[in-house]
Amino acid sequence: MNQPGFVLRRRLLLAAAATGGLCAATRPAAASSPRLLRLGIGLPADSIQGRAVQDFAQRVERYTDGALRIELHAGGKLGNDLSMVQALRDGTLEMTAPDSSTLARLNAGFSAINYPFTFFEEAEADTILDGAWGRRQLDSLVPHGLVGLAYWENGFRHMTNSLRPIAQASDFQGVRLRTMQNDMLVDSFRRLGFEAVPMPFPQVFEALKSKAVDGQENPLPTILASRFHEVQKYLTLSRHVYSAHVLLISRRHWEALSAAQRVALRRAAGESRDLERRWSREAAGHALAALRERGMQVSSIPRQDAERIRHRLRDVFDKYNRQIGAAEVVELYVELGRLRTSGR
Repeated sequence: MNQPGFVLRRRLLLAAAATGGLCAATRPAAASSPRLLRLGIGLPADSIQGRAVQDFAQRVERYTDGALRIELHAGGKLGNDLSMVQALRDGTLEMTAPDSSTLARLNAGFSAINYPFTFFEEAEADTILDGAWGRRQLDSLVPHGLVGLAYWENGFRHMTNSLRPIAQASDFQGVRLRTMQNDMLVDSFRRLGFEAVPMPFPQVFEALKSKAVDGQENPLPTILASRFHEVQKYLTLSRHVYSAHVLLISRRHWEALSAAQRVALRRAAGESRDLERRWSREAAGHALAALRERGMQVSSIPRQDAERIRHRLRDVFDKYNRQIGAAEVVELYVELGRLRTSGR
């Protein structure tokens, strides 16, 4: 054997191996696939909520450097609010954004958000929901397998009817009003003198057209998009119920995220919330102008009358306070009182 040649070859092989190892150590690791979080909603993708989800998705991808990706499933493709919330609890769906009333089955405190004539201005709702009271409701969802990230807006609900202008409590008498299938709201409308008719939303237009009911109540963009102006003459700016959406993630999937990813999700949720609320309020203004242009006669219920109407509902609220827990409701009104006293 040629010993010098063998030694030379061995040194060359070792040098090559060392160089290759160094290259491998310094070569960037291949990027792992992003974690996919599906987010289901009942509204269309081009709705304000759908657009807000798309904004949220862009922020999440940016703040996590592409490690998380939100995939929107709109139009009820993954189920209705109730079934999607249950899917989050089961861990078979990652995210959804239901109406807050849907969550009253898990924590009755969410019902207080929908008490008639509770909030008079959007700023009041923002402060309460983004503050300690609202956070406490979100925290209550964790034992139920849900993590609440933010309150988004559905908006104030207003009344329409085909009989007469409604501007005061005496005008409520005898109006057959379609309501959501919510016992507290049905009881409230009946106490005020309406003939409340709970009905699924898809049936409302035909019921109005056929005069099976005289009126309905919904946010202004919904009234316009649903073409209720074609079968309703009178619009009352009643602002009788404030409606919120709650952005949720499954606790099971939340706990699988890193601390940095959780921070990124909360940051994106808050920023998209602010944008979504602005869009919602702009849309309400545009919808009101469009409904006037389409011939609806518009009246309103003055704030002082709204406060008097609320007092007429005391016995209804007492009934539901017992279900919710009076202390929780009292704290809500204490906070509202502070806001109104301070003039914020």
